[in-house]
Amino acid sequence: MDKRVYFLMVISFVIGMVELIISGILDLIAEDLGVSLAQAGYLITIFSFIFAVASPILLIATAKIERKRLTLVSLFIFLIGNIVTVISPNYSVLFLGRIITATSGALLIILCLVLAPTIVEPKYKGRAIGIVSMGVSGSLVLGIPIGLMIGNTFGWRGPFVMITILTAFSIVGIFFMMDRVKPKPSIPIREQLATLRSKKILFAQLTTFLYMAGHTALYAYLKPFIQSTMDLDGTWVSVIYFAFGIAAVSGGGIGGALADIFGSKRTIFISILIFCVVMFAIPYTTNYLVFFLFVVLIWGMLSWAISPAMQSYLIETSPETSGIQQSLNNSALHFGVAIGSLIGGVVIEQLSVELTTTIGGILIVGSLITALISMRSVRRVRGGEAVPQTR
Repeated sequence: MDKRVYFLMVISFVIGMVELIISGILDLIAEDLGVSLAQAGYLITIFSFIFAVASPILLIATAKIERKRLTLVSLFIFLIGNIVTVISPNYSVLFLGRIITATSGALLIILCLVLAPTIVEPKYKGRAIGIVSMGVSGSLVLGIPIGLMIGNTFGWRGPFVMITILTAFSIVGIFFMMDRVKPKPSIPIREQLATLRSKKILFAQLTTFLYMAGHTALYAYLKPFIQSTMDLDGTWVSVIYFAFGIAAVSGGGIGGALADIFGSKRTIFISILIFCVVMFAIPYTTNYLVFFLFVVLIWGMLSWAISPAMQSYLIETSPETSGIQQSLNNSALHFGVAIGSLIGGVVIEQLSVELTTTIGGILIVGSLITALISMRSVRRVRGGEAVPQTR
């Protein structure tokens, strides 16, 4: 295995970390820039929304550009976005910085996934893609505790200074370590969206969107939720985030294994059902730290255990369009993060941060319903058209 794959994994980790890192330092940003917690939370919303929309569009728009050159240009824009974030004197400039980093980061993640299989032997291509993907998933769950730790020590700009430095090193690494890679034809957006004519596919993608929105409605505001319901200092908040992150990373592997053993449908249904119970149970555990930590570990595991099972389900449902389904599922996931953080922000601004668990639970119940609708459908997709299910 070419060691450069691990370098691409680090790059994907850095890029992915920017998306949710705001969550752990919401209060620091709000206090420094004189905005509400909900407004600070919208910095997650705008990033995730652009990330979801920009990936397929930019991939098509840049289809004819050589991949190494495009990666360097995107990294440079990403660097500028982070510099704008670090020096931002007010909320509006910080918001602009998030737009710049989201737009360039959305393309960079795809480019890392494209570059990885080109630098390894054919027998390692799948493993190379998996390693880069692990960097993305790891960043989404570990970015917050890292940001929390650095932010509490050096202020909310500290994590972005670190990301800026790592981005500069990434530019140097790509320039000297990577070879030129010819672009490949991309799949038109119309062809990608055509697969959603299938009820089975549409409701499967809605399932990902809803459970991730329910998860993020609380997770994006977990720190203020803990501060509001539990008398814990910053050290314990960091411990809770790290515990969640470790559980979530392991959940990805566990979810894939369960899908292989019990089948993707059963794994999705049972995981979401337990997820619903856990989300509604969280408010009743805040008076007992041990119970709360236990529930957080289950929550963390389930939040990412569903994803590999859902990807397997989509591949089984429509093997002919599996690549398109993975792309759409990635967009559905980030749309879920965007809408979940938006809903959570509205809840804490208009109602109470303690109600984010209830709202999140309702959204996850919705995902259970859409999952059942998808699984009971008897049609599958082939070449963008719905055809009868053969089994």
